[in-house]
Amino acid sequence: MKILFTISFLISVNFVYSANRLKDIVTIKGVRDNPIIGYGLVIGLNGTGDSGGEITNKSLKKMFSTLGLNAVQEVSSNNVAAVIVTAKMPSFGRVGQKLDVTVSSIGDASSLAGGTLLITPLKGGDGNVYAIANGALSIGGLKQGAKFATSGRIPNGAIVEKELKLDFANKKSIRLTLNKPDFTTAARVTKVINQNLGGKFATASDSATIDLIIPSHYSRKVVDLVAIVENFKVHQDQKARIVINEKTGTIVAGGEVTLGKVAISHNDLVLEVGSAEGANKPGALFLLEKKTNLNDLVQALNAIGTSNEDLISIFKTLKANGALTADLEFI
Repeated sequence: MKILFTISFLISVNFVYSANRLKDIVTIKGVRDNPIIGYGLVIGLNGTGDSGGEITNKSLKKMFSTLGLNAVQEVSSNNVAAVIVTAKMPSFGRVGQKLDVTVSSIGDASSLAGGTLLITPLKGGDGNVYAIANGALSIGGLKQGAKFATSGRIPNGAIVEKELKLDFANKKSIRLTLNKPDFTTAARVTKVINQNLGGKFATASDSATIDLIIPSHYSRKVVDLVAIVENFKVHQDQKARIVINEKTGTIVAGGEVTLGKVAISHNDLVLEVGSAEGANKPGALFLLEKKTNLNDLVQALNAIGTSNEDLISIFKTLKANGALTADLEFI
């Protein structure tokens, strides 16, 4: 049985977004971490290593040969594991700088606990060796180690041997890339930079790219310029979107999500979004103003104990009807 009294919600709550620093929403071309990778051996395992795999055995034989032990014909030990070693090379990594590394088993080793990584060259995508890794592994706490015993880390386990070539101080221009491409945000970034630098130095070429010409008075002082620009604040625009996790019942909404004129019935609920003149219309349990946003709707429905399952069903219906100005994304 449906309840036939009316409650009128005429509140219009606007979403207020705080300004973001440019350094939090853009990246500078060329200024990023670069993955480096290598193949190595972990030794010192207590019988939890590879069970005599061909790759591990050949690697041991090659290692002994390098050490001058050419007489060794066949090597097999379950105290050794073949691993892949990865790390991130900073853009301005300098020789001698230490990096954290991740070590992961590629054979049938059951655990890397207590193992030590032998010296392992780490290469970039160009095939050059940029760092050398080695050291004792840590696989986390007792619970973490038990679950993921075939992967571990070595804090400060690699030393940079070769630097990336990046002449940043002498650049004539730099390119900023929005982490979340958006035409409105790109236009705002361009406007804020030009206003603060006092000239037309920044130009947006698309929804993600802003090219910035280095002003003459910042020649050879690009670092100082970037330090100033990255602290400019911009209101980042975002597309209206509702993300729903039906497994957990979690609903996250962002952007200017608004509702059009619509009326729906769900179980014992009668929901109507229309004009204030309809407040006395019989049979409307909830009447929301036409310009009501999602925040008003959710507050109104939560006030009477509407479940997340009901909210999800209502959102689906509103979207199908065309009354919900937002994208629905299910994860």
